[in-house]
Amino acid sequence: MSASGGTKAIVAALAANLAIAVAKFVAFIFSGSSSMLAESVHSLADSGNQGLLLVGGKKAQREATPQHPFGYGRERYIYAFLVSIVLFSVGGMFAIYEGYEKIKDPHEIEHWYWPVGVLVFAIIAESFSFRTAIKESNATRGSLTWTQFVRRAKAPELPVVLLEDLGALVGLILALGGVGLALATGDGVWDGIGTLCIGVLLIAIAIILAAETKSLLLGEAAGIEEVNKIEQALVDGDTVTKVIHMRTLHLGPEELLVAAKVAVQHDNTAAEVAAAINAAEERIRAAVPIARVIYLEPDIYNESAAAAGENPAKSPGAH
Repeated sequence: MSASGGTKAIVAALAANLAIAVAKFVAFIFSGSSSMLAESVHSLADSGNQGLLLVGGKKAQREATPQHPFGYGRERYIYAFLVSIVLFSVGGMFAIYEGYEKIKDPHEIEHWYWPVGVLVFAIIAESFSFRTAIKESNATRGSLTWTQFVRRAKAPELPVVLLEDLGALVGLILALGGVGLALATGDGVWDGIGTLCIGVLLIAIAIILAAETKSLLLGEAAGIEEVNKIEQALVDGDTVTKVIHMRTLHLGPEELLVAAKVAVQHDNTAAEVAAAINAAEERIRAAVPIARVIYLEPDIYNESAAAAGENPAKSPGAH
């Protein structure tokens, strides 16, 4: 993974979730709390998710092959999408099932100090993990709001860990509330209700993750800032006079494909055009280092044809 912060946040979350999963399961054995069982499965699923992100980051570093000439950068998107499926199926659906069973057949919580103590410990551990994810995200977030960061980030690891940690903290609070109400009222139904709420929360987060990673899998263009930098780098005002149309596509979080048709002077020689194209490629890579695959096509810009609608720049999705 290019961003060491992404790896650091994943490892911190993995260590916290493994410890918390064991503690929650022990608390479930002694107390019989369905919230604790749902939360232990939730933490176990989160641990598996962080493992998937690490595997995806490792596989994405493989060199390009003749069969995959653009490399394996999208492996990171695939494994992030798998995370959303695991979170939905293992975490969310199991919690809803367990909550329903507990509401249908409630029973008192035994040895209350086990679930309460473990939940307090888990909240502290998850807070440290969440703090690490926030700190590492701030290094790349810039002026974006948190919502914009989750929606626009091309590297999926930090948004995934952020949402997982946020969901874990809210889930722990819901579990603590369910256990607390069950103890205060002597009615185990509240424990089941807390478990149901955890399930709904996990499914909601899984849907958000699935939607965002699906967009990345389909192929997203470069951000507006990068597009503007590329356009400015393309035109030298001498040989390359205009960008007729351009497409960009993320082959991975840190690899961008650029394809553009550019206008050149009608009286330039082939050698001058070739030199101008090579120079334009160098300027693009200097301005946007992740632009590693560049295809430029020189053409003579025809204003009358463009006005008549024959210019490819008029086609849907063109820039």
